Amino acid sequence: MRPGLPTLVVGLCILAAWSSHGEDGGRASHPVTFVNVSEGAGLAIPHVWGSKDTQRYIIEVKGSGLGFIDFDRDGWLDVYLTNGVRFGESYTPEAAPTSHLLRNNRDGTFSDVTARAGVGRTGWGTGVAVGDYDNDGWDDLFCTYWGHNVLFRNNGDGTFQDVSKKAGLHGERVRWGSGSTFLDHDRDGDLDLFVANFIELDIEKVKTPLDPDPCLWKGLPIVCGPRGLPAGSNLFYRNEGDGTFTDVSQEAGVLAPGPRYSITPVSYDFDNDGWPDVYVAVDSLPSLLFRNNHDGTFTDVAVPAWAAYNEDARPQAGMGLAVGDYNADGWLDIFKTHFQDDTPVLFRAMGDGTFADETGPAGMGELSQYVSWGTAFMDYDNDGWKDLFYVTGHVYQDPRKDDVEALYSPRVVLRNLGNGKFRDVSSELGPGVSERFCSRGSAYGDYDNDGDVDVLVLNVNDPPSLLRNDGGNAGHWILIKLVGTRCNRSAIGARVRVVTDGHAQIDEVHSGGSVMSQSDLRLHFGLGEADVVDRIEVRWPTTQEVETFERVPADQTLTIREGSGIVDRRGPAGVGDPDPSPTGNQETDRAADPSP
Repeated sequence: MRPGLPTLVVGLCILAAWSSHGEDGGRASHPVTFVNVSEGAGLAIPHVWGSKDTQRYIIEVKGSGLGFIDFDRDGWLDVYLTNGVRFGESYTPEAAPTSHLLRNNRDGTFSDVTARAGVGRTGWGTGVAVGDYDNDGWDDLFCTYWGHNVLFRNNGDGTFQDVSKKAGLHGERVRWGSGSTFLDHDRDGDLDLFVANFIELDIEKVKTPLDPDPCLWKGLPIVCGPRGLPAGSNLFYRNEGDGTFTDVSQEAGVLAPGPRYSITPVSYDFDNDGWPDVYVAVDSLPSLLFRNNHDGTFTDVAVPAWAAYNEDARPQAGMGLAVGDYNADGWLDIFKTHFQDDTPVLFRAMGDGTFADETGPAGMGELSQYVSWGTAFMDYDNDGWKDLFYVTGHVYQDPRKDDVEALYSPRVVLRNLGNGKFRDVSSELGPGVSERFCSRGSAYGDYDNDGDVDVLVLNVNDPPSLLRNDGGNAGHWILIKLVGTRCNRSAIGARVRVVTDGHAQIDEVHSGGSVMSQSDLRLHFGLGEADVVDRIEVRWPTTQEVETFERVPADQTLTIREGSGIVDRRGPAGVGDPDPSPTGNQETDRAADPSP
């Protein structure tokens, strides 16, 4: 996190507005509003993270992520919330802040099932990634901590089991785990695990803003770091296929670049060779792009690929990551968020394994007023072009003044104009975007199954925001759930190509991303005015075989099982339907077993 001057920018709240269409060839547009429905939905759980008033250490300002996971396989996104603690406070077991799991009730509300699920944990919980590591058909949770990471195995009955030590992922030494991502690096059908670590933090050796000789920025005493503190080392664990992992960081080449202030990793096939690579957003040092060598090893090619620095050859303060094909050329591009007084960066894939910094040409050169965090490419208006959403929140306040409000800032939405450029439409999308919080992680998915993408946001020392997308489903859409049989059951690494009227979109099932967060494993595609998808192509990661489906009606959620085709179709739900389950019986549906 590179220092930047806290500023206050007054946001304009508009209940609903028409998206611009004059700049993008008259493409059809629809009114879209984001509304924060968290309190009514039962997500009023406060996030505890360091002192509200005075921060002394970098752990207190860093914050954490959160995630969507369909843990009970009913086709509705549930919510996992990380949590932290405060220095100098003691808690009774009943009052201690913990992580939380909330089950989707399918009616716009959630129920806290933390106690029964067994995932309540007190500590500095930083990140979350989802994947079915043991291929039993139930998605599991990997949670990073400043302390010891936790692998929660999904038992398939609404409960989880901590198998960290048994699986070889506990780690005896204290590390500051940040983001993580599951991937099948050797395409053997088992999910491996990449874990980023931020700083080797010893708070007994770190100066505070109130020390006689504090760390300074423009004369302001601030928390120290990351520069000046020892960086952490990224770790890579190979899945042995028997429920255990082996640390192969050295032999896989992950340690070769040396320690980094790594925050968020994500795995995609960036060079279109059929093998998953890993990109890592790194704070204050060059970011990393690990190219898969097809032999169990990786090579960092970020510098020769022009993805380590921005166009000014500066490393920036990489925090959040979004990956998507924003210009529909068949190659995945990268968007990375940074600190205040610096812009986020848009790396356009050039089609030869290299990238170009398109931040200025894309219209993002003035986006430097906020400290920016969780992000995603997401088609909020279902017009068939991936837009950008990111959340913001500062890390510094003046300890000499009551300056807490300087930490708070709005969300940012950039509409894809379909011509390589984006337009800031944040002020047009309602109070869910313009309201001010000190945010960190964000997750993206259609929690109410109505056909448009909603946003879940972690707010430091506040309850989370659940931003319901109202109006995005006026455009047509398709939502695709993939189930692997020969590949991993979560189908992580599978690529989908959707073609409508000559317009082709691609996406991949991925674990982790945003900032230390997990979004919907289902893939959402806006279709604009097309009410039929001409062609859907699914490339399965282990075999690289492609299944093709033609003339598929729009506005439905498809479940595609590897080798079996489309095995389930569901229309939009959640709008005026108090019980939109497949059979009308929620308990029966929850007990159904759709595994391969």
